[in-house]
Amino acid sequence: MIRRWRRGGSADGGTARPAAASEEPHTDDTTEPGAAMTSACAADPFSRAMADREALIRLCLYALDRARSTGVAERLTEGLAQVGVQVLQPEGERFDPSRHEAGGTVPATDGELDGLVAETEVPGFTDGRQVLRPPVVTVYRAARGTPGGGPAGERGRP
Repeated sequence: MIRRWRRGGSADGGTARPAAASEEPHTDDTTEPGAAMTSACAADPFSRAMADREALIRLCLYALDRARSTGVAERLTEGLAQVGVQVLQPEGERFDPSRHEAGGTVPATDGELDGLVAETEVPGFTDGRQVLRPPVVTVYRAARGTPGGGPAGERGRP
C-alpha cells in the first residue's frame, strides 16, 4: 500500500498527515507550461510516454538550433539518433520541393550540378517516416544559355 502524505494547515506551521482516501493528491501532469494533458494520456501510460518523448525531442531540437559548441551539437545529434531521430543534410541530392525547403541558389559551375543541393543551411529531421522539419537548402542553378538555363550569380528561389 502506498501512503501519500499531505501537508496540513495547522497553527503550528503545518504538519504532515496521511491523505484521506477520498482526497485526490495534487499532481502536475503538464509537459510544458500551459500545456494541458488529455484524459486519454492520463489513462494510457503508453500515450503519456509517447507525448513525453515528443516533448523531449522538441526540446532537444530547440537546444540544438541554439547550441554554440560543436561538441554539444554533436552530443545532441547522437542522443537524438539513439531514439530514432535522424538528421537530414541532403548535399548532392536532387532538389525536391516536397522534401526540401529552398533557401537560395548559387551558380552552377557545371551544367550537371543544376538542380542539386549545394549545401544545407538548416538541417532537417525525421522521426521514423515522419518529417519533423524539412532541411533548408541552397540549390545549384545553371547559368543562362546552358542546359537548365537559370540566372547566373543570382541568390534567389530555385
